[in-house]
Amino acid sequence: MRTRKPATGGTDRAHDVTARAAPPPQGDYVPAVVHGGLAFSAGMTPRSGGRLRVSGRVGEDVGTRRAGQAAALSAANALLAIAEAAGGLDRIERCLRLTVYVACAEHFTEHSAVADGASRTLRAWLGERGAVARTAVGVRCLPSGAAVEVDLTAAVR
Repeated sequence: MRTRKPATGGTDRAHDVTARAAPPPQGDYVPAVVHGGLAFSAGMTPRSGGRLRVSGRVGEDVGTRRAGQAAALSAANALLAIAEAAGGLDRIERCLRLTVYVACAEHFTEHSAVADGASRTLRAWLGERGAVARTAVGVRCLPSGAAVEVDLTAAVR
């Protein structure tokens, strides 16, 4: 897989793809599937180095800013999974749809602010090809207690 620094030149670890790979599946599934010019990632949590980096409920155990960082890392993992399945980042024509699941407290309403972390990561890596239609959803809990989980759909060649 071809790697590069983000288009924005940032130094955020979630934005740096040098020597990174998608985390291994946490169950009986594959990280991404490519079919008919489309690529679909599995749900990706903020894992790095084999560890879940952000857990808990946003608005209770985790602040909005930290949850946005978790969303950024999760989006990076989803993009890496698609890039590996498609044969490289350069094979991604554009991101199409992003769903961001936020494990949150009952009255939390800043889902969009959390999801912005994921959106910024996609644009940092792919420029306008990373601009995506997005849904942010609040949920009670996520796998392994993750604060955030994302899935990504992209057009590939």
